[in-house]
Amino acid sequence: MGGGWGKQGSGVPLAQRPRGGHEAVDRLGDLPPQGEDEPPALPAAEQCPARHCWVADADRHGVKRPGLLVEWRAGAGGWEGRVVYAASLRPGAWCLVEEWLPSSRLTPL
Repeated sequence: MGGGWGKQGSGVPLAQRPRGGHEAVDRLGDLPPQGEDEPPALPAAEQCPARHCWVADADRHGVKRPGLLVEWRAGAGGWEGRVVYAASLRPGAWCLVEEWLPSSRLTPL
């Protein structure tokens, strides 16, 4: 069977392999020197906009579920966030949901 977990790699660490037409990057050079508390700032093009959040009343059971906030927009009633989260479809069955929700239903983790 081809592929799978048992295959040997090329011997090149993933961080140093070229991807998507970009040159390989030595990620070890991105680490802060010992003693510094904060990592170096990423260029604006490499900053990920996604943030973890809690989604209130995600599956109408009154519980908060962890979610991933990926985008904001101004809606008619205020700010809305595009979120991805897991919701209970029925007992023992879960589904992945992506939807725009009012900011009142989202809180930071």
